[in-house]
Amino acid sequence: MLRLAAALLFLSAIPAFASQCQQIAGDGEARIWRAALQPGEVRIRFLGHAALRIETDEGRAAVTDFFGYAGSGPAPDAVTMNHAHSTHWTPNPDPAIAHPLKGWGEGLEPARHWLQLDNLLIRNVTTDIRAGGSMERDGNSIFIFEYEGLCIGHLGHLHHLLDEGHYAEIGRLDVVMAPVDGGYTMSIPDMITVLKRVKARVVIPMHIFSDFALERFLAGMADEFAIVSEPADELVLSAMTLPDRPTIRVLRPVRAHSIYD
Repeated sequence: MLRLAAALLFLSAIPAFASQCQQIAGDGEARIWRAALQPGEVRIRFLGHAALRIETDEGRAAVTDFFGYAGSGPAPDAVTMNHAHSTHWTPNPDPAIAHPLKGWGEGLEPARHWLQLDNLLIRNVTTDIRAGGSMERDGNSIFIFEYEGLCIGHLGHLHHLLDEGHYAEIGRLDVVMAPVDGGYTMSIPDMITVLKRVKARVVIPMHIFSDFALERFLAGMADEFAIVSEPADELVLSAMTLPDRPTIRVLRPVRAHSIYD
């Protein structure tokens, strides 16, 4: 209840029009990058591990759980980072990146981000992470990217089930990137619980360390989601081209990551 009350207070302090998604909810690579997007479209490319590059037709770009690799093209306008492990952040992001957004607070206050880049809005919702034998409060952020009516969420290094306060802050998600390692973040059943509650139209698995864990995840989601495995590392979509049936899109990472944590 405290989290829900805090979420309501936070939402009340922000103009209603600022977020379209918040609501109270019960080597061809360079060639690919240059390909034009239609108005309202975004390109999501799986760079590896938990890093995905999001590009808009306006030319804005952001990279999630940035560990130093941003893919092809200019430096992104913004990167988001989480510090559960060194493979989800870097202490020395490229100075060309105007907005390096940390998902954890560096004092008593949690991280709070609300960044408007043309029509792209980037904001966060904090969650806790395991730290030794206890939990670090607000040590992780779910980052949300809003563009032309499309709501994209990245769960980061999520370690626990979400409560109603979290769901209220998150609002609607049309696309969600979800860690499906089965243990380093959350168990497969718990992750399935979160995703079936979120009810996004597109789920992109990430943080994949074994075919076994991925197959368990897909089997547990198959009753409510179509499953599409892509022979490519990216997809292009917009609010108008979301699938009618909730769908899991399994992408191939651009760059394999060798550190399993």
